[in-house]
Amino acid sequence: MSQSPCFHCGEPVTTGLQFTTSIDNSPRPMCCLGCQAVSQAIIDAGLTNYYKYRTQPGNKQADLVPEELSHYSAYDLKEVQQDFVHNEHDGKSVSLTIEGITCAACAWLIEHKLKNVAGIISIQVNTTTERALVQWQEEQIQLSKILTLISQIGYQAAPYQVDEQEIQSKANSRKFLLRLGLAGFATMQVMMFALALYSDYFTDLDIEFRDYFRWVSMIFAAPVVFYSAQPFYFSALRSMLSGRLNMDVSVSIAICGAYIASCIATVTGQGEVYFESVSMFTFFLLLGRYFEQNARQKASISSNNLHKLVPLTANLVDLHGQQHEVPAKQLKLDDIILVKPGEVIAADGEVLEGHTSVNEAMLTGEQMPVAKICTSQVFAGTINVDHPIKVKVSAVGQDQLVAEIIRLQEAASNNKPKVALYVDQISNYFTWTILVVALVTYLVWKTYWPEDAFWVTLSVLVATCPCALALATPTAVTCATGLFTRIGVVARKAGVFEKLPLINHVVFDKTGTLTCGSLTISEVKLFAEMNQAQALSTAAALEAHSLHPIAKAFEIYRSDLTCMKNKNIAGMGIQANVDGVDYFIGSAAFIGKQINVSLEEQQQAIYLSNKQQLLARFTLVDRIREDAKQTVAQLKQLGCQVSIASGDSSIHVDDVAKVVGIDKVHKSLKPQDKLALVQSLQQTDQVAMFGDGINDAPVLAGANLSIAMGSGAAVTKNSADLILLGDQLSRFTDAVKIAKLSGKIIKQNLIWALGYNLLIIPLAVTGHVVPYIAAIGMSASSLIVVANSLRLLKVRI
Repeated sequence: MSQSPCFHCGEPVTTGLQFTTSIDNSPRPMCCLGCQAVSQAIIDAGLTNYYKYRTQPGNKQADLVPEELSHYSAYDLKEVQQDFVHNEHDGKSVSLTIEGITCAACAWLIEHKLKNVAGIISIQVNTTTERALVQWQEEQIQLSKILTLISQIGYQAAPYQVDEQEIQSKANSRKFLLRLGLAGFATMQVMMFALALYSDYFTDLDIEFRDYFRWVSMIFAAPVVFYSAQPFYFSALRSMLSGRLNMDVSVSIAICGAYIASCIATVTGQGEVYFESVSMFTFFLLLGRYFEQNARQKASISSNNLHKLVPLTANLVDLHGQQHEVPAKQLKLDDIILVKPGEVIAADGEVLEGHTSVNEAMLTGEQMPVAKICTSQVFAGTINVDHPIKVKVSAVGQDQLVAEIIRLQEAASNNKPKVALYVDQISNYFTWTILVVALVTYLVWKTYWPEDAFWVTLSVLVATCPCALALATPTAVTCATGLFTRIGVVARKAGVFEKLPLINHVVFDKTGTLTCGSLTISEVKLFAEMNQAQALSTAAALEAHSLHPIAKAFEIYRSDLTCMKNKNIAGMGIQANVDGVDYFIGSAAFIGKQINVSLEEQQQAIYLSNKQQLLARFTLVDRIREDAKQTVAQLKQLGCQVSIASGDSSIHVDDVAKVVGIDKVHKSLKPQDKLALVQSLQQTDQVAMFGDGINDAPVLAGANLSIAMGSGAAVTKNSADLILLGDQLSRFTDAVKIAKLSGKIIKQNLIWALGYNLLIIPLAVTGHVVPYIAAIGMSASSLIVVANSLRLLKVRI
């Protein structure tokens, strides 16, 4: 009798059905207690899709027993982590969905509890998207331990996965609607009894009927206080346990205090009741928070859409040339897939066969298709337009370009401007201030007008909640980041939104920025006994390891020649040994120095020599970007000075400057010369530097803001602050406009939030605001701030 394989690790099951796990409503056999425990942990963590899309069996877990597994242990398995964990040079990173985040204080609490834990490199929490970006070193701490630490302070965290996130969001929305609906229904009932108690039509109401209405009102208000208002209590409790007060503390005190005081008055038959106020302002607070959550989800939806553009299936071509439709998650490196016209490419890869054009609008924001030939790079989520192509998979899962862009976008959303940090500090002190003001208000009113002291204090607690203040910055930054993604701009580092509006001098490198960087050889002139083919193949061998755009012009001339002792002299040229002979390739000045000859600088040319003589001159041509002239003109309109800083020594630099309209030209600059130039300009200006992001690392690091034209996998290596994914320089001026508009909206939000509180505090303290009006005012102020930020998403670029 044959033995069935273990559903988890694939090894034979020798124990019959002693160990089983229910997966997709069917009992699955396991070979040992360890595999049964791990598979159950995977199912309990909601990771059933792991078993649907895995490409190989899991590791045998015979050494584990269930007691060793926490609720989060499944997340430590490498085969499970491949769907959501990204491996970086200094550790790992993951985006976590966190339930229970209601305000900036929640983010502060999570960040400060985890940032000092050994092994955690960084943690950034975004209150708008309710997600956290965590970097950690696996040698020191496991992912399951990080999730456990977050749960210990009252929040539930799990790796962010689009489908599961949508399901969870819908479930949370339904639960919130239930709380809101219950509060609305109870409020209507309690208000009817309040009308009977307080209107002039029932002035002769007997004490018995009055007490009856009070008891009924207390019963109807109870589910509002004990169920609908729970989110406020949990948030307040978490903040107090951490030694910090958030905005829900004052709301919770108001709701509980009013209900307890009203219950005492109902039982004793003395004093006033506030059941209608409790129900009404709880309803309005929940209504405001519901609209606010919907608006925040709208602000963060763009990154989710990027994930959705990657197809679920792919046409896999096997070794026999047969096609099979398989889940895209099952694709492995070096698999070959067929992409038909009109289909979405399922994984990053290299075109192996065929030629076509691809719509890369989801990455760059540009609708014009890009031509692709053999060896061209294509990316997951882009659309094949013209002809069928075969693609060799080069990246899957979290290593794909779309995943990298989403990580960069999320990091940008999590980066807090300085003003946001100040607001977080203000919000904390503001809550303490409001509690003190409420206490003083109660004591004063209790002394002179005791019958109104309680409801006036309630109004102070509710009306002055600093929700709008905490939402002023993060919602605007999230919307602006989404808009950046829409136009194909990626912010890699913190402070971009603050730096962009301040830039008043832009310095362009020439090759690959003002020009397309796709150089071609237009002429070869020989000076020695070497034929053209030999000269080109030798030059190609020397340039083979260079990252400079010039090296690409020689790619098609590569042969089996190999070079040794390759040495790159930055800004000058390359020295290497080919077949036992030392060769040099580079600028006229560099080659002239090697052979002690003065060479005339040509328009755009590089020279090849050995130690004895000049061998060849290669004349290159590089097309100027179509929108370069327009971009320079727009920058000047924005009040920016524009310069060129190029390592090229030819008169081609002057020609390019003349065509695009740049007067200040600096050429023949080495990397250190470019850095010195930028540092001199920084004495009077805020300088932005355009470079290739790889070769120009020193000057990019030295500029106030660095920008690069990024394409493909180069995005992951780029050291620039800002990357333009397409071929349009004008996206930079669009980014400047968006940053200026987002800064303007943040200022408007802060002015409104502070102005509202400064206005409402004296009105509430003097008894001119009843509790339910206070709740409406507080909710409305938060909604106004969020709605104002959402205007960014409607900007037409």
